[in-house]
Amino acid sequence: MALIITDDCIICDVCAPECPNGAISKGREIYEVESDLCTECVGHFDEPQCQMVCPVECIVNNSAFRESKDQLQQKFLRLSALKGNA
Repeated sequence: MALIITDDCIICDVCAPECPNGAISKGREIYEVESDLCTECVGHFDEPQCQMVCPVECIVNNSAFRESKDQLQQKFLRLSALKGNA
């Protein structure tokens, strides 16, 4: 499943640069994760890098977007193909 950033976000800006898919951006009040781009770092790393660097642990699973590891891998492949065609 894609990740989500909770209201506990302190807008420290450490998560966005760590996202290999560019899925994290600054929203109106806190950072936000674009679920269509989030692969939980599948295809890049063993663990979501944004969660690893977040000092307040406000990046959690988004239960509204349940995806298996296989689905996340397929999303990674699709995104990689799009980047290759850019």
